[in-house]
Amino acid sequence: MSGHSKWSSIKHKKGAADAKRGKLFSKLARAIIVAARDGGGDVDGNPTLATAVQKAKDASMPKENIQRAIDRGTGASADAAAIEQVSFEGYGPGGAAILVEALTDNRNRTTADVRLAFTKHDGSLGEPGSVAWIFEKRGVVTVDGSRYGEDDVIAAIDAGADDVSEDGDLLRVLCEPSALGDVREALVAAGVEIQSAEVTMEPKSTVEVGKGDAKSLLGLLDALEEHDDVSEVHANFDIPEPVLAEIAG
Repeated sequence: MSGHSKWSSIKHKKGAADAKRGKLFSKLARAIIVAARDGGGDVDGNPTLATAVQKAKDASMPKENIQRAIDRGTGASADAAAIEQVSFEGYGPGGAAILVEALTDNRNRTTADVRLAFTKHDGSLGEPGSVAWIFEKRGVVTVDGSRYGEDDVIAAIDAGADDVSEDGDLLRVLCEPSALGDVREALVAAGVEIQSAEVTMEPKSTVEVGKGDAKSLLGLLDALEEHDDVSEVHANFDIPEPVLAEIAG
């Protein structure tokens, strides 16, 4: 939506910061370990692993780090066996729905930390199923909207993409999760530089959050993203650009 900033575009700007690269690599490695543990180490035969590896490559994670994570997962090491996938659902300031995905070796610790983050930032942690219905699993490829337009990504439609949308300074190509690889390859073949390609949870609807709640909401999302166990945070809000500029101050 032109003139608004969603969590997806804000996350991309945050993720570009080199200061967070060490923590990012750790989270990416954990996702690869779990994918390899659960589905095997063959990237071609394990779509979940393929997505995790591609995401790591997009973040410039070294090849040896990626292979080490795969080996840890397929080797059924003690740390790999201890990691489990958990999710949390709740609402943030302004009524924004928030879905948190985590990979943890201590469910009780992670649950307590996530609950505290919601409480400290005027949000509320809900029961399973309370907000999950607002989101749907989608493949998303993002490119620089200042460099490319819809005409530049037309190859993605032929490869199985369903829609192209603007999100701040990003151009987002959406598809079914199973078509993500084909869509990404079609764009690369067309000479389009990819910023990211991942399977994510897209909101079916959004709520606009005003100045009074925006700062607290972004504080909550920051706190969740910064947690070592949290792998993904999904939210369904829009913040008008003037409001975002004002609170960024």
